[in-house]
Amino acid sequence: MTGAIRVVLAEDQAMVRGAFAQLLDLQPDVAVVATAGDGDEALAAVAEHRPDVLLTDIEMPGRTGLDVAQELSRRGDATRVLIITTFARSGYLRRAMESGVAGYVLKDAPIADLVSALRRVHAGERVVAPELAMAAWDSADPLTPRERELLREVTTGASNADIAARLNLAEGTVRNYLSTAMAKLGAKNRSEAANTARDRGWL
Repeated sequence: MTGAIRVVLAEDQAMVRGAFAQLLDLQPDVAVVATAGDGDEALAAVAEHRPDVLLTDIEMPGRTGLDVAQELSRRGDATRVLIITTFARSGYLRRAMESGVAGYVLKDAPIADLVSALRRVHAGERVVAPELAMAAWDSADPLTPRERELLREVTTGASNADIAARLNLAEGTVRNYLSTAMAKLGAKNRSEAANTARDRGWL
C-alpha cells in the first residue's frame, strides 16, 4: 500500500497478535508488514522490513519490548517504537521513556485510540496514555542493570547457585548483589525483592 504506515507487530500471544493485525489492516493508511512472537523475532523483522513503527508488547519470551526498544535506540534505528501493554505500571513507563520509546498505550483502550496513537507516533509525536502520564515519574528505579538481571533470574525460581552458574559469577557475588537489591527495596528476602521490583515495573 503506497504511503501507508508500515508496521511490525510484536506480541507473544498468537490470538491477540492475529486480532491486532486484522484490526490494523482494516485501516486505510496502515500496513502490517510482519508479525513477531518474541523480542528476537521483532528485532529480526525490523532489520528485514525497516518499518515506520514497531508496535510491541512489553512482556515477551527472551527480550522484552523494552529490551527491543533499547537495542533499536543503541543501533540508531529510525523505526519508532509504540508500546501496547496490559501493564499500567509507572516503572515500566519510566523505563520506556528512558529507552527512547515514542508511545505507550494500554491494550484495553479502544482500537480508535491505538490507531490514533500509531498515526501520531508516525508523525513524530510522543504519545502516553493519559491515565499513566501523571504517574510516570512517581518513583525512580533504584536498581542497577545487574541487580535487575539477577532479580529476573530469581523470578524463575533459580537458586543463587543456579544464577551464579548461568551468569558466570561467583555465588558470593550473586548474594552480594541480591543483598544490595533487597536493602534498596526494603525486602526481607530475595523473593520479596523480586516481586516488589516486578510489581513496580522495574524488571
